[in-house]
Amino acid sequence: MTMHVCVLGAGIVGLATAWELHRSGFDVTVVDRAAPGSGASGGNGAQLSYSYVQPLADPSIWAQLPKLLLSPRSPLKLRPRLDPLQWRWALQFLAACNSRTSRETTGALLTLADESRQGFEQMRAEIEPDCDFSASGKLVLYGSAPALAGAKAQLELQRGMGSRQRLVGTDECIAIEPALESYRGRIAGAVHTPSECAADCLKVCIALVDALKARGVRFMLDTEAAGFDWRGKQVAAVRTSRGPIEADAFVMALGTASHRLGRALGAYLPVYPLKGYSITVDVDQAGTAAPTVNVTDSARKVVFARIGSRLRVAGMAELVGNDARIPASRIESLAAATRALFPEASRLAEMRPWTGMRPATPTGLPIIGRVGPAPDNMIFNTGHGALGFTLAFGSAQRVRAALAAWSANFLPTPRR
Repeated sequence: MTMHVCVLGAGIVGLATAWELHRSGFDVTVVDRAAPGSGASGGNGAQLSYSYVQPLADPSIWAQLPKLLLSPRSPLKLRPRLDPLQWRWALQFLAACNSRTSRETTGALLTLADESRQGFEQMRAEIEPDCDFSASGKLVLYGSAPALAGAKAQLELQRGMGSRQRLVGTDECIAIEPALESYRGRIAGAVHTPSECAADCLKVCIALVDALKARGVRFMLDTEAAGFDWRGKQVAAVRTSRGPIEADAFVMALGTASHRLGRALGAYLPVYPLKGYSITVDVDQAGTAAPTVNVTDSARKVVFARIGSRLRVAGMAELVGNDARIPASRIESLAAATRALFPEASRLAEMRPWTGMRPATPTGLPIIGRVGPAPDNMIFNTGHGALGFTLAFGSAQRVRAALAAWSANFLPTPRR
């Protein structure tokens, strides 16, 4: 009898997991309280950063702390709350802001990202999703010589781990992306990674759902997971707003909600919302005023990704709890960044503002596999932070391997 796996979460991480499990012969049900991709996946930065990663937990954070706590304009923001999880997470984050942890995290993320690239390309070849995919590379801009020197150190670290990228001067940067010409005076240099990609994550989610439904995967949407029923030392069913759903094994890919449900299983998951924002504006697809190369402004912590006839502009990282409000000041900040770098790219008539709660761990490494005292038939796949789209398919492959190993000595329970 085929093993039945219930995947909790229909964001890009949960859907990639369902995809890999179904392809490997598992019987799959996907549960989510909302529409696929409607959480942190829907309006994300759209960049697929397979070869250039820099953990948020970095030694440079220490010098930025006063600005993080006090400046209303800081792209990184911490608003202390009466929330034990926030304080515990923040202390663990600061403890991770050292060179050794940053170096180890970089290596682990690059390895996982390379696995994910292969999985994503395999999926694209199989179902050919209409997702505005491009492989035009990425430029990470730096506005000063000291900032560029710091970038060089990270580049050398990543080069030793197999990444192919190089520093380019102002002229070459603009030759790579002519739309940056008017911003020339603010660019000291950039890191160019020619292999980086972009795509509309929400469109990928929708295409995955369509493909999975056609292949027999069951979806229970508008269905909230509330807790679990036990059978001995294992999870027998997830309790939902539509009744219990039984399965032989479960995968928790619920983003920021994973912490709460993990506690119900006796597991501490250091996952906290890292709030981000985006706007999506229309551009002239035939013109040259909007970028075709992915661009990251390191000073503003803002990313630009071309997705078809639209430009996705995303940024900010706020530790403010589960606050889904969209302050006008944050959207204006993204609009101002767009006007500064690409003044003729769009009239910004319709900006489609969005916010998402990216599930972040203190180190930046996602939690993939079993966790401590939780039942052994619960596999976790959460905590990807701002790299959920980039790491989704590699994470899914690791979940598949973990379940395959676990199921080798397991006899599935007959379905009722």
